Amino acid sequence: MSRMFVPGPVDVADEVLQAQAAPMLPHRSKEFEAIFRRASEKSQNLFYTKHRVFLSASSGTGLQEAAIRNFVNRRVLSVVNGAFADRWYEVAASNGKDVEKLSFDWDKPASPDLVADSLKRGGFEALTVVHNETSTGLQNPVKEIAEAVRAAAPDTLILVDAVSSLGGAKIEMDAWGLDMVLTSSQKCLALPPGLALGAVSDRAMEKAKSVENRGWYFDLLRMEKHRNKDSSPATPAMSLIYALDFQLDRILAEGLENRFARHSAMAKRVQEWADAHDLSMYAPEGYRSQTVTTIKNERGINVSELNAFLKQREMRIAGGYGPIKESTFRIAHMGEIQMADIEKLLAAMEEYLKKS
Repeated sequence: MSRMFVPGPVDVADEVLQAQAAPMLPHRSKEFEAIFRRASEKSQNLFYTKHRVFLSASSGTGLQEAAIRNFVNRRVLSVVNGAFADRWYEVAASNGKDVEKLSFDWDKPASPDLVADSLKRGGFEALTVVHNETSTGLQNPVKEIAEAVRAAAPDTLILVDAVSSLGGAKIEMDAWGLDMVLTSSQKCLALPPGLALGAVSDRAMEKAKSVENRGWYFDLLRMEKHRNKDSSPATPAMSLIYALDFQLDRILAEGLENRFARHSAMAKRVQEWADAHDLSMYAPEGYRSQTVTTIKNERGINVSELNAFLKQREMRIAGGYGPIKESTFRIAHMGEIQMADIEKLLAAMEEYLKKS
């Protein structure tokens, strides 16, 4: 069996792929509406929320844009310490918002205190922050950031990108007081690309009522009106909804806590292997991702040659991303990946290093 140790799109189980092959239904039919509602309700477990979960025919970036268009009239603060946090900043800027970037070094977590200091200046309607940076393998302390935001600026909405962590790491939306958490299908949920899930709080939906020019496709008030009728404004990605409905049963059967523990154990194993081979982590201790490990390429490994070697064994890893593309490489351990798969990969990498 081939395995991709890349941070999305990830491998999809055969039975999940087959779930997409169910016959089409009229998307306004009672039969499909029942599936749509069931998938949305089961998704709430992933977010640890009682709030609504929107199912969008888009990538996670689509819901980044939805968050900006629905919850920000003018001012937003974007916490940036990686490529996808920077993308959210660019999304806000391209939508004409007055967006301020609060930057941190990419190999450092965002500081709750500095976030609070920025918000104390007032006027920010929302904060954007990435929970798990796919580019750096760094997990930001979102729970602590949210606590700081509520103390410094309680009216500021807290918007969280959990694209590469939801379903692989525990994110308690309601307990942490988050207003929107968004993710994509093709990472920890181990589904094909093309579906985004977004959980949204009641107070964020109330805020949206006062925001002008929300657009049409990503107008969450329009989506909510249809969601309450177990539907969507435009044709949904029906095959992906079938697969989501099926995959959520598999995820919940494994047990969320078991799933988180599996991801965490794989991350620890990869980190230990790197340490044993004089390679260090890009992210600091205590803030390392459970789903993707970014390793400094201090040994000058030719990642293209390594991947050519691994592909002969039906495996592949990922190179670095953005400004750290040449100085790092990434090993993802999310979705369907098991510890036995990690051991097989590390043994193959060991073989390559001995040859090179």
